[in-house]
Amino acid sequence: MTNTPQPTDTHSQGIEQQILKLYRAQNAAMTARDTQRLDTLLDDRYVAVHIGGYRQPKREWLDQIRTGEMAYHSIQEQSTAVTVDGRTAMLEAKALVDATIYGGRATWPLLSRTTFALTPEGWKAISSEATTY
Repeated sequence: MTNTPQPTDTHSQGIEQQILKLYRAQNAAMTARDTQRLDTLLDDRYVAVHIGGYRQPKREWLDQIRTGEMAYHSIQEQSTAVTVDGRTAMLEAKALVDATIYGGRATWPLLSRTTFALTPEGWKAISSEATTY
């Protein structure tokens, strides 16, 4: 039997800190092109919704990072806010993202909303939607 962590194991502020740590670890893995680390941080059902509206499954996104079709050069965090609701959490973050996407490099001011779920392995990102601000 798997011991699934319960939301009451840690008080809300502690969960918020865990979510922020995961967000920052994801950003570090993106800029390092560490797709193995990203694979462990993101739930298998993870979907990235890009600024153009494309819903990209985890495997496809990681493959494009691996091949360099998507290269993240730097991510400068501007602000973050986390809300916890039982076994889910929502992170809203603003960041300046310097990236090369399909050959074109730019710095985008992105507002991302990432949903996390408490899984048997701990908190994992299950989706993220980005828009510009």
